[in-house]
Amino acid sequence: MAAPKKYPNELRERAVRLYFESDPRPVICRLAEQLGVHHEALRTWIRQAQADRGQCSDLPTSAEVEELRRLRKENTELRRANEILKAASAFFAQEMDPTKRRY
Repeated sequence: MAAPKKYPNELRERAVRLYFESDPRPVICRLAEQLGVHHEALRTWIRQAQADRGQCSDLPTSAEVEELRRLRKENTELRRANEILKAASAFFAQEMDPTKRRY
């Protein structure tokens, strides 16, 4: 389970919008101080917004991150189901072995 967010989504959206709409672009540390958020949090939000807008190719978009999270969860569930099926298969193979019948 993910940790709870420290900052509300509204603050995050407002901070990113302020950064992109300002001309000239504000210094991230100064804007973060004015908004009462950590400067690295603001920097991360801005970089993610740039990735979502196609301006930054070294980060996955929010949609890609969400899909990756979903696929990892599905993969974990499938691995668990596979282990259960392997154990059941081994159990029934042992029960059906005619050399190990108990009379």
